[in-house]
Amino acid sequence: MPQLNKLRTALPGGPGGNTAASPSARLRTALTVFFALDGFLFAGWVVRIPAIKHQTGASAATLGLALLGVSAGAVVTMMFTGRLCRRFGSHLVTVVCGVLFSLAIALPAQTRSALALGLVLLVFGAAYGGLNVAMNSAAVDLVAALRRPVMPGFHAAFSLGGMVGAGLGGLVAGGLSPATHLFVLTGVGLLVTAAVGPVLLRHPAPRPSTVGANGSEAPRRLSGRARRLVLLFGVIALCTAYGEGALADWGALHLEQDLHAHPGVAAAGYSLFALAMTAGRLSGTALLERLGQTRTLVMGGATAAAGMLLGSLAPTTWAALLGFAVTGLGLANIFPVAVGRAGELAGPGGVAAASTLGYGGMLLGPPAIGFLTDWSSLPVALTTVALLATAAAALGYGARNATHA
Repeated sequence: MPQLNKLRTALPGGPGGNTAASPSARLRTALTVFFALDGFLFAGWVVRIPAIKHQTGASAATLGLALLGVSAGAVVTMMFTGRLCRRFGSHLVTVVCGVLFSLAIALPAQTRSALALGLVLLVFGAAYGGLNVAMNSAAVDLVAALRRPVMPGFHAAFSLGGMVGAGLGGLVAGGLSPATHLFVLTGVGLLVTAAVGPVLLRHPAPRPSTVGANGSEAPRRLSGRARRLVLLFGVIALCTAYGEGALADWGALHLEQDLHAHPGVAAAGYSLFALAMTAGRLSGTALLERLGQTRTLVMGGATAAAGMLLGSLAPTTWAALLGFAVTGLGLANIFPVAVGRAGELAGPGGVAAASTLGYGGMLLGPPAIGFLTDWSSLPVALTTVALLATAAAALGYGARNATHA
C-alpha cells in the first residue's frame, strides 16, 4: 500500500523520519481531538435531557421511546459507514460526520413534542454513529502505520471529552437555556472541525486492500475464519459496553436504593467509574506494549468481573464505590482492543461490525438489568456485568492466536 508505506517513512526512526514534521504526529493529534470532541458534544446533550424532557412535556415512557431514536439512528448508520469509508476514505467521512454531528447537536432543543424529539434524535444518532465508525477506522489505519498499540489513547480522549462536556454542561445548566447551550456546542464543534479537519483531508488514510503477486493492489477478501474473528471481537466489545450502559443507568440507583447512600455520593459513583476508565485508557498503550493484547483482554475482563462483584454485592457504600472504580479500570481497554483488532482484520467494515455489536451491548444492558431487577433484585442483576466481563476474558483468551501476543 503506497500511502501506508509513505506514511511509515515519515515516522520517527524510519527512513527519512522527522519527528517535528511527521504526518503521523499531526494525524494522531487531529484524531485525538475528534475523539475528544465526540465525547464532549455527546455529554453536553446528555446533561440537557431533563430540561428537554420538560420542554417537550414528555412522560418518562415517551421520553424513553424518543431516546431510542439515538440508538436506532446510530445502529443503522454504523452498518453502512464502513462502506462509505472504503469508497471515500475514513478521513473524509470523519470530517463530514464531524460537521453533521455538530449541526445535529442543536436540533433536540428546537422540538416541542416527544414525537418531534424522537425524529430529530434519529438524525442525531445517525451522525453520532457515523462519526464513531469513521474515526475508529482512521485510528486503526494510524495504529498500523505507527506500529504501536495507541488505540486506547484515542478512547481516553473520548472519555476525557465526555467528562469535560458533562462538567461544563452542569455548570451552565442553570444559566443557559437548552437551545442556547446546544447552539454554542454546535459552534464549538464546527470551529474544532474546521481547525483540525484539514489535517485529515491533506493526508488520506490508506484504503483497506491487499497487495497482489504482481505488486498491484487488490480488494481485501475475508476468509470465513476472519469473519468469525470479527464477530468474536464484536461480541467482546458488546460484553464491555453492556457494563458501561448498566453502570451509567443503574449504578447510582443501586448506591442510593440498596446501600442508602446520600444522593450526592450516589451520583459520584458513575463519575468514579468513568474517571477510572479514563485513567486505564491513558495507560493502555504502555499496558499493551508490556502485556500484549491477549493478556490485556484476559486481565481486563477478570479485573472488571472482580470489581463488579464487589460493587454489586458489597454491604457498604465505600466498598461498592471501590468496586465501581476497579470495574472501570478493568473494562477500560477491552473495547479499544476489540474494535482495533476487528479493524485490522477487516478494515472499516470490521470496525463497523464491532462498533454496531458494541453499541448493541450498551442498549441491551439497561433494559436487561431492569428486567432482572423485577425478577430478583438490583444487586443480583448487576452481577451480570461481572458475568459478561468474564465472558470477554474467556473470548479474549480464545482469540489468542489472532492477537499479537
